[in-house]
This record gives sequence, C-alpha cells and structure tokens, in this order.
Amino acid sequence: MNSYLFIGALTRQIPSFEPVFGSYAGVMRKRKSVIFGLGAMLLAATMSLTACASSQNMPMGQEFSESAEFSNADIMFAQMMIPHHQQALDMSELALQLAQSPELLDLATQIRDEQDPEIAQMRSWLASAGASEDMGHASHGMDGMLTEEQMAQLLSATGADFERLFLEGMIGHHEGAIAMAQMVLDSNNPEVQALAEAIVSSQQTQIDYMKTLLLR
Repeated sequence: MNSYLFIGALTRQIPSFEPVFGSYAGVMRKRKSVIFGLGAMLLAATMSLTACASSQNMPMGQEFSESAEFSNADIMFAQMMIPHHQQALDMSELALQLAQSPELLDLATQIRDEQDPEIAQMRSWLASAGASEDMGHASHGMDGMLTEEQMAQLLSATGADFERLFLEGMIGHHEGAIAMAQMVLDSNNPEVQALAEAIVSSQQTQIDYMKTLLLR
C-alpha cells in the first residue's frame, strides 16, 4: 500500500479529541502529533526492511576489504584474460587428445593446470566488483588469439603437423598474454599484481621451452 494512503487510513481511525481539548485547534494539534509519530514509525520500518533485503543479497560471511577493490584497468585485464586463457585451455585439450610426444603432452597438462584456476580467480574478481564477464566484440582479435580458421586448422591436423601448429600458435598466444599482463604489473591490488607477475614468469619460461621443441 502507498505510504500516504496507509497513514491516511490510520488517521481516519483516530477518534475526535474535542471532549478533551475543547477546541478544533487542539484536536488538530493532537492529530498532527499522532500523524508525525505514525510517519516516523513507517519510515523506520521501511529502512529496516531495506537493510534486511540488502543483507540477504550479500553472501554470509563475506567481507570486503581494501584488497577486494579493483581499478578499471584490473577489471579490463580480467575481462580480456578470461577468454584468452579459455582458448589456451581449448588448445591444450586438443593437444592432450592429438599430440604424440611426451614433452607436448606434459606441456599441455601444465598449461591446463595453471590457467584453469586462474580463470576461476579472475571470475571471482569480476563477481566481487559487480562487473560483467562479457566484453562483446572487444574480446575478439586480442593479442595472440588464434582466429577461427587457425583453430580449425589445428583441429584437422595430425602428427607432426599438429604439434608444429600447436607450438607456433601457443607461442604467439603466450606472447599476447604477457603483453596484457604487463599492463597491470603496477596494479594497486596485490592479487592482480601477483597474478600478472606469475603469468609473465611462467609463460615466458614456456615460450622458451616451446621454441626449443620447434627446433628438434
């Protein structure tokens, strides 16, 4: 019910105070006092309900600290890196199915085991910041991302051709990830900074290793 209608309905139930106060002015002063009291009660009840609704929307035990604050650059980094990592996972799953060399199988496992939890971590950042994961068309054509045609070639390749295409594609993919991670190395958020440093370090090591595999 509309609050004004609610107060109006209540005031209509207030009996006449003329026998007590003996004047119309006294009655009106009394009624105004009652109305203001009812209005204050209604306002307090509304604020209480609003507070309850807000607390119900927050997960139990969740605490927001300074470390949970993310800049626009942090958010953009996560939004870009999640689909970038996801393509690396897709490529690694193909390698685990189609690669023959133990070295490539081990590398694909390492990439999957590193980047899958990193995706979960970045998704938790976006959830904390209330930001969307979807970047729309902006997620296409990021540094190092394979095109649909390149992914199709990788899927149809076998044997040595597959391993060569995988290594060439993943080297470029890692280089793109490093370029994006370097953009937030100076982040004020310790989690973002730590992940960026880990990506640069780990993926540069993997690039160097993949280049040696290509020379064999």
